[in-house]
Amino acid sequence: MTPPVGAGKAPAMATDPFALFDAWFADARAREPNDPNAMALATVDARGRPSVRMVLLKGHGPDGFVFYTNRESRKADDIAANQQAALLFHWKSLRRQVRIEGSLALASDAESDAYFASRGRDSQLGAWASDQSRPLIDRATFEARFAEMQARFDGQDVPRPPHWGGYRLTPDHIEFWQDRAHRLHERRAFDRAIGEAWTEGLLYP
Repeated sequence: MTPPVGAGKAPAMATDPFALFDAWFADARAREPNDPNAMALATVDARGRPSVRMVLLKGHGPDGFVFYTNRESRKADDIAANQQAALLFHWKSLRRQVRIEGSLALASDAESDAYFASRGRDSQLGAWASDQSRPLIDRATFEARFAEMQARFDGQDVPRPPHWGGYRLTPDHIEFWQDRAHRLHERRAFDRAIGEAWTEGLLYP
């Protein structure tokens, strides 16, 4: 069990980065006041230009970290060009960060269908109404499209749009960063080559 933030004694070295993430994420859900599942997603386009934005973690485990989005958005275009990406969790209240690097692939249709069905109805309709990342003339145009979707699906379940679904980042590097006094931070890095076990070590702050 990870000790409370600010405790003088460092936690014991872990052998499973996913178990450590589970413990930290549980702390964040209990103590971080806003969106503990928010994470920065960094991608690179075909020209090598980086881009970063906030998305929400909607599933995680040894097979990776899952988020959902419009697959015709700018981020999706980046991913199609370069599957390498990075995630960053910053839990300011806990003075912790988790950095994750790896490759992205599409989540299954079954996973995407199940998550979409769990969303609020207005969020479902918004996924149909929005051409995410594309130019928008004015707000009224989007609101009119949203109203059209309300009318289109009135009295029926809203299906998942064919252009909307999940991505899973399979990590090969995970770093756990813990704030310490005087900038003497603790950094624990886990690395894994394809088909091999995780290795663990410390990094200078």
